[in-house]
Amino acid sequence: MDEIVKQALAKWPNVPHCTGWLLLDRRGTWRMRDEAAQARGALGEPIRHTALIGFINRNYESDPHGQWFFQNGPQRVYVELVYTPWIVRLAIDATSGALTLTDHTGQPFAPAAVYVDDDGGVLFAGDAGDVSAAPRVAALHDHDLDLFSEHAELSADGLSGKFDWRDGRALPLQSVARADVEARFGFVASPAGRASAAPAAAGTRNAAGESGKT
Repeated sequence: MDEIVKQALAKWPNVPHCTGWLLLDRRGTWRMRDEAAQARGALGEPIRHTALIGFINRNYESDPHGQWFFQNGPQRVYVELVYTPWIVRLAIDATSGALTLTDHTGQPFAPAAVYVDDDGGVLFAGDAGDVSAAPRVAALHDHDLDLFSEHAELSADGLSGKFDWRDGRALPLQSVARADVEARFGFVASPAGRASAAPAAAGTRNAAGESGKT
């Protein structure tokens, strides 16, 4: 997190959170969603400003509930995820010839497991760095599926096999249902949806509590 962001948080610790306005799409592009885009359920407009993208990337984190956010100074801007919290690109290093994985913030991603979902998408799980945390999960950019297939052996069903990563290390391919990815890897795809559902749930509990009184 940027030092200027830490200072802003210390100075203004109680700024209300923001939801629905920022989205990470399936190809790792940050998108800004105004009220019209939110009302339509649209992805929003891609953010093109290089400095702003870098600022978001450096201040992208998750809360204890698995909701991902961009800390914009004193305000926490929760991110809507089209799929996973991370999107990775697969490439071949020009010098060593080794495969590399880089996440959408420009950082290296070390895979510990590989999954193929029921839509044909590829996901990589990495070490969370904390035994109490859920694995860090990233979807492979669809433009890199051909390169992935050159280094993978798929079974007839296309949902199992192995992926030859590097240094002779092969990672077994595991199958996963796309609908199960969010719960399995412990993240919230739509903090805005979670926030809107919370008051309704509270109202239901209150009504049930009142009806139980004599």
